[in-house]
Amino acid sequence: MARFPARLALMGSAAVLAAGALMPAQLAGAQPSTAAAAYQWAALGDSYTAGVIPAAGDIFEVPRDGCERTDQSYPQVIDRDLGSFFELTNVSCGAATIENITDKAQEPIGRHLPPISEDPDYPFPPVPPQSEAVGTGTDVITVGAGGNTLGFADILFQCLQLGSGSDGMGTPCRDNLGDSIPGRLDKVSGDYDKMLSTLHERAPQAKILAVGYPTVVPEDTSKCRYNDLEQFGPITQGDLDWLRQDVLEPLNKAIEKSAGAHDEASFVDLYESSRNHSVCDTGKWVEGIFTHVPDQTAFVHPNARGHRNAADHITSAMLNAIDVS
Repeated sequence: MARFPARLALMGSAAVLAAGALMPAQLAGAQPSTAAAAYQWAALGDSYTAGVIPAAGDIFEVPRDGCERTDQSYPQVIDRDLGSFFELTNVSCGAATIENITDKAQEPIGRHLPPISEDPDYPFPPVPPQSEAVGTGTDVITVGAGGNTLGFADILFQCLQLGSGSDGMGTPCRDNLGDSIPGRLDKVSGDYDKMLSTLHERAPQAKILAVGYPTVVPEDTSKCRYNDLEQFGPITQGDLDWLRQDVLEPLNKAIEKSAGAHDEASFVDLYESSRNHSVCDTGKWVEGIFTHVPDQTAFVHPNARGHRNAADHITSAMLNAIDVS
């Protein structure tokens, strides 16, 4: 059991733009070059960027490096939409912390999740800090990180354990973990500031887009069915309210505040647009503990529809960053 939180940390869009789909106004009037892409874009981040889960598409890179980038993740969706404008370097990686982006190598775990699954390619060689993918020629950096530094996977796992046998009553997770959250958020803020400074030093001309997290827990947690593993399992309604109000929303605020303190950075909000598409909503853009019990784990990650929404908002921010009009 002690290894499960580390495995759980791994697990942080279905269609290319079709006729009539939402397109940023800038793109509709822009004239793409027929030559090589004019702008260099680096996509950095954790599993909410990489995709990782089957509901976010298929792993497409050979040989695999264990980071589990999927073909329906938002970097790949945007690359298909805007490949004539931007040349993508995607080094996002499941389970990455902010430090793994800034200056610390990471040891990817792929889909090696014993006893749930064994990855035949595990162990994987370490991958370098993601910041090494940017440089003086980089024009745009998108970065989505913070959840693993916060320890959200560990929090979620403990909430699952503490909620078991509670009959859905009380706030056992908040009661046990509530005092640790301010310190965790302070760690996120400090690490995020350092990361943004490092990225700016390495790529002084780049615009940095700090991507927030989508809505995971609904405002009305009565939508969430107790013990439903395709939602939040045995996590109580009271603890879900606490997770939303005191953990996940403050995480986004910490990222937004850090981005606001750096002239080269801006915040991309995914929370408002996904408010009615939480794990417990009918049209969910984030999967629960499982997508399908018992054979398709998701550990609360965006599906292809969630990545499509992220792609739409990040596309607009990227075009603004290069001043396409």
